[in-house]
Amino acid sequence: MNKNKLISLLVLFFFSISAIHAQDTEKEKSAIKKLLDLAVVDFGDSKYDSALEHSKKALVRSFTIDDHLLIAQSYNTIGAIFNECSESGKAIEFYNKALSYNEKVGNDKMYNWIYSNLGSVYYFNEIDIPKGIDYYKKALPYAIKNKDTAQIHYTKLNLASAYFALGQYDLGNQQINEIKNQIIAKDDEESKMSLYHLLGIYASNNNEKAKGEAYFKAAEKIAKENGFDSFLPNIYQNFVEHYTLHNEMAKANLFQQKNDSLKKVLYSSEKINNLKKAANQLELQEYKIQLEKIENQNEKNQKSLNESKLIVILFIVILIILLLLLLTLYKNVKLREQANQELTLANEALKEAKEKAEEASRLKSQFVSTITHELRTPLYGVIGITNIITDEHRELSNSQHLKSLKFSAKYLLSLVNDILQINKIEEKRVVLENLIFNLTDEITTIQNSVEYIAERNNDKLIVEIDTAIPEFLIGDKLRLSQIIMNLVSNALKFTKNGEVSLTADLKEVIDKTYYIQFKVSDTGIGIAKEDQAKIFDKFVQIERKEEDYQGTGLGLSIVSRLVELFKSEIHLESEENVGTTFTFTIGFEYDEEKSREIINNIEVDLSDGHLYNILVVEDNKINQMVTKKIIQSSNMSCTIVDDGYASIVALERERFDLILMDINMPLINGFDTTRKIREKGIDIPIIALTAFDKQEVTEEAISAGMNDIMVKPFEPSKLFQVISNNVKNRESVD
Repeated sequence: MNKNKLISLLVLFFFSISAIHAQDTEKEKSAIKKLLDLAVVDFGDSKYDSALEHSKKALVRSFTIDDHLLIAQSYNTIGAIFNECSESGKAIEFYNKALSYNEKVGNDKMYNWIYSNLGSVYYFNEIDIPKGIDYYKKALPYAIKNKDTAQIHYTKLNLASAYFALGQYDLGNQQINEIKNQIIAKDDEESKMSLYHLLGIYASNNNEKAKGEAYFKAAEKIAKENGFDSFLPNIYQNFVEHYTLHNEMAKANLFQQKNDSLKKVLYSSEKINNLKKAANQLELQEYKIQLEKIENQNEKNQKSLNESKLIVILFIVILIILLLLLLTLYKNVKLREQANQELTLANEALKEAKEKAEEASRLKSQFVSTITHELRTPLYGVIGITNIITDEHRELSNSQHLKSLKFSAKYLLSLVNDILQINKIEEKRVVLENLIFNLTDEITTIQNSVEYIAERNNDKLIVEIDTAIPEFLIGDKLRLSQIIMNLVSNALKFTKNGEVSLTADLKEVIDKTYYIQFKVSDTGIGIAKEDQAKIFDKFVQIERKEEDYQGTGLGLSIVSRLVELFKSEIHLESEENVGTTFTFTIGFEYDEEKSREIINNIEVDLSDGHLYNILVVEDNKINQMVTKKIIQSSNMSCTIVDDGYASIVALERERFDLILMDINMPLINGFDTTRKIREKGIDIPIIALTAFDKQEVTEEAISAGMNDIMVKPFEPSKLFQVISNNVKNRESVD
């Protein structure tokens, strides 16, 4: 059998205790390390008796200080000594002990050495060569992990030797080729000796007689020059096998004699007997150490037992108390289980009620959205046609019938908007915006809007604005306007031949926040005390004795909820036949630099009117007529189509500046139509014309590729502004 005995078999030659425990400076550990170092030196000099004695002392002292890593190292050293003297059974026993102690500390380098040594035991002693290969393969990852180049080389050389022993020369040669150049380049005579030895085996078995002989002689030379006597028997044995293979029996016999003579010197029977005696002594010493540990533990246990008598008594008392508590707890648990069962049933009922309420809320929202859409669509036609009649027949501009029709349509639109607004507030879908605005301008706009009510009721409307309020504020001007508009119009509606005042006073300034108190007072009919608590509820209309005041009963409910969105509250003071006062305070931000920046960024359109060609996509014939009339009144041209597919055909035939797209259409809706237009690469601005609430459709409109949204009905001026802005934006991009 061909085999190469490498120094990796006896990892001790490369074992450096100080490298593992550089930080450990305790004297006892230091002394143990010195003993193990002496064992390594004696082992290298083939003084196995002395090496074993040093290792035994190291083991005993390692047990004394209970250092698992040093115990593992001591067992590993002892195993190597027994393996060298062909006591493979004992060697495996000690290596396994080393492995069990190292598992307690998990030292990677120690794993590498132990697995490597176990591989050598099973391989070199011909116990189980495949098992030896498995151990070498277990050792190799630890050597790679520790970046231990030398150990990587020895492990691969051992693997090559083991593969050779199984006749798997190509696998063995593969291991050699991976490290051959690195070993030759290094100054390590032992690894070179092993490399040449293996190359000789490979060459000899490939019928390269001269080459194999030269490699064996090179290995023999390195061993003799460096005193590696323990490796010479293996080299001589391979000389014998080499010459026998090539029928040079005289040379084979010569090297066999050299091998036998050297083995007698290295492995005398006296040394073997001494090792066996030492092994027995070592086992007795281990038993003695374990016995001392058991006796010490028994003494501790006895002492603990004596000291715990009082604890036992206390334990019994506590146990009785705990039993009583346990009984009480058991009763409580039973009661709790009963209560939990009742709660579970109640929770299930509540969950079911919650789900029903959520479903009802969803259906309510869906109903509100649908009904407002269905009402806005015909209202757009009514208001639009009323405007068309007024424009085309100037002689009817003062007709009471037309005025009544227009007023009724706007009143119905206001009702729809109020219902939608209160629904959005309740569902918390209203988010306050931060826009710059001029408070005086906003109040003036409101004043102009309600002037006709004041004139109709012969009321005087007084507005007072504190001059200390900054010119420009930052906040949600739309919601503020809704609050003031509702309160002022309400005050005018219930006041005849009297006064309504609106005041805005600066109350305090905290950092950049200006807190403004708004007060709306009237000299109207007032509100009875018993009715004041419910005035802010939805759909509440206080019963009037003299006149029938129109209204939905939503105005003050909307006001109250909008004020709460501003993190404020509204206060009411009223006396019948004297008047009513509503007061609330809202904080607005004032930042001069931010205001200046926003104002500077506002684009002012000073250009003349343009003639644009507009494509209107609308299925409702009345709405088609109204939209067309509004566009043509501004000297713009338009083309009307009934559905989305027709709009795509129209775009292929004619150039348009902008598209007004209805959303709710048959065949294909406005969103899908817009997507198809964008897919064709057409970037014409598309404005959604819809009766749906803007917040409901904004997200899908943007994702479809629409540029803006107009909610029907709308003011013609607003439409012209949106058309102009979008067309100019596109022109500036182009």
